Amino acid sequence: MEPINRRTALKLAATGVGALAFKIDASLAQNASQPFGAEYPELDSLATGEWWTKGNAAPGKNKGKSQPPLPPLDVPRDQVIAFALYTVHGGVMKMTAQLFPLKPGEPREARLEAQREGVWIEIAKASVLYPGWDTHFRVENWDAAKDVPYRVRHGEKAIFDGLIRRDPVDKGEIVVANMSCNSSRTTGQRSEIIENLKAQNPDLLFFAGDQTYRHTEHTAGWIEFGLQFREIMRDRPSICIPDDHDVGHGNLWGENGRKCSRPDGADGGYFYPPDYVNQVQRQQSWNLPDPVDPAPVERGITVYFTRLRVGGVDFAILEDRKFKSGPFGKIPEMGPRPDHINDPAYDPATVDLPGLQLLGERQEKFLRDWGQDWAGAEMKCVLSATSFCGAVHMHGKRDARLLADLDCNGWPQTPRNRALEEIRRAWAVHLCGDQHLAVVVKNGVREFGDGPYSFTSPALVNTIYGRWWHPLEEKSGPNPVPGSPLPWTGDFKDGLGNKMSMMAYANPQDIADEKQRADGYGIVRFNKQTREITFECWPRFADTKQGQRAQFPGWPITVAMDANDGRKVVGWLPEIVFEGASNPVVQVIEEATGEILYTVRAQGGRFHPRVYSNGKYTLKLGLEKPGAHTISGLEPKSKADSGKRILKV
Repeated sequence: MEPINRRTALKLAATGVGALAFKIDASLAQNASQPFGAEYPELDSLATGEWWTKGNAAPGKNKGKSQPPLPPLDVPRDQVIAFALYTVHGGVMKMTAQLFPLKPGEPREARLEAQREGVWIEIAKASVLYPGWDTHFRVENWDAAKDVPYRVRHGEKAIFDGLIRRDPVDKGEIVVANMSCNSSRTTGQRSEIIENLKAQNPDLLFFAGDQTYRHTEHTAGWIEFGLQFREIMRDRPSICIPDDHDVGHGNLWGENGRKCSRPDGADGGYFYPPDYVNQVQRQQSWNLPDPVDPAPVERGITVYFTRLRVGGVDFAILEDRKFKSGPFGKIPEMGPRPDHINDPAYDPATVDLPGLQLLGERQEKFLRDWGQDWAGAEMKCVLSATSFCGAVHMHGKRDARLLADLDCNGWPQTPRNRALEEIRRAWAVHLCGDQHLAVVVKNGVREFGDGPYSFTSPALVNTIYGRWWHPLEEKSGPNPVPGSPLPWTGDFKDGLGNKMSMMAYANPQDIADEKQRADGYGIVRFNKQTREITFECWPRFADTKQGQRAQFPGWPITVAMDANDGRKVVGWLPEIVFEGASNPVVQVIEEATGEILYTVRAQGGRFHPRVYSNGKYTLKLGLEKPGAHTISGLEPKSKADSGKRILKV
């Protein structure tokens, strides 16, 4: 192989993973004290160069406020493996192990061992990457029907162990922990959260972003996060998607990967070089299943949007920052900054302009295809960083009212509606974080309640930015939640004109008191037998032994899967009775427009299709995808008069 220069070597090291990573001479990598160039000496400064001489003081600042010290990075050498996280999907197990920084002369390789019939067997090796000190294992032909103990090893003594769980396809209820916004201003362990999560025993962990607010010190901040949550991550699959603070932004409009020029980033793009962005994404999300469309965006920034099936629930994992348009220079400014609107007389249509992007064409296509593919799935769910509406009135301070925040996915409105329509077509719920305010809403596209339910998790530790739901009129909206202990539920429009129905919210009572800041996390239960989804919202210091009484007021909330499509039913097509198979996939298409109304898996031996307007419709049916059988020219009637069709599948 031809020799490579230092710059090329470091670039390859930053982007390579696992068996594909280039092995770089240890002294060359170790001496790179500024691996992202002299222009960015602050990036990962505590974990690069002669890191062992720098201590754990955080030199960077976040919005002018000094950050507290990080955990020591110079640990005993038998403890250099900090934590690991993994997923299993489609016969492939992918694991990321994060190491503490290594010293000169120490091996730049880690090994993965699995226990088979009581014997430890080495199943993979991988390079330890620099900068970042992460390592990645990919094992194909994985048997997901068995629990497999694992251990990651480095050198002679360092070991981190855990359990790769079997896929719980036989469980009637799949449990997901929904978490985000882990304040770096509150250091130390999260033992109260971990102990509750262990008792609730989720099948999947979803971290929706802002795992760290260390901004320019991602490796150190990521290790800090991992030490806080490794006891729950080590023995179950985990999804971590980086959000704005993870890549060093206050707010992020990725604009397809371009470089931004404004200090607030509102013109769109990324502050820091692609190698740093890619490192953050690699450390947090490499363990996800391979991206469905892996082509990088501008400047070689990688993508990770994908899908993951756990226990018969199919999760679409989105990147709702990377393709989104930045507001500056595209829309009129109507507030103290380009992304804030405070003019009550403004017309929301003036900011919903042609050509603005939210998820981007590639992810919209992914959602469309994902919604029609039900292989191995009984229920569906969409995961992203933030919400598709602005369910917040007060920002930062209890009296700081903001009409509209363009950082949420409620803007731009037209692509927001397109995204919700795709989610609705799969009867999927939406889980997210970012907003520092726990809410459950039912999104509206054209009418109130015609879209899917969405659960925004509370901040895990809410010392960064308080938010409150507080309508100006201090009244409930039309159609309030019957019997709710909360005063302001019902139908509202957000500041961008989007329709939303507030089901529950968890306002901080006292942002200065950690017991009243509304810190916490969500638990979501997918009941495959009843086809219902239950949202639970737990305070950080909850006593889970008290059961439902320990949750925030207004929770739990249980919704039917088919209620994620809330359009008004005007008629019914013939009921389909299946012979030879149960639970087939059914797709309903409006013939006049070609629009797919929905694609869902039936439950049991029959399915009664509903439609939302008069006209002619086509049904497509199949075992995993629609299309094996087609029935055309069907017209809606009343439910009693719609008749019945017997179909052999």
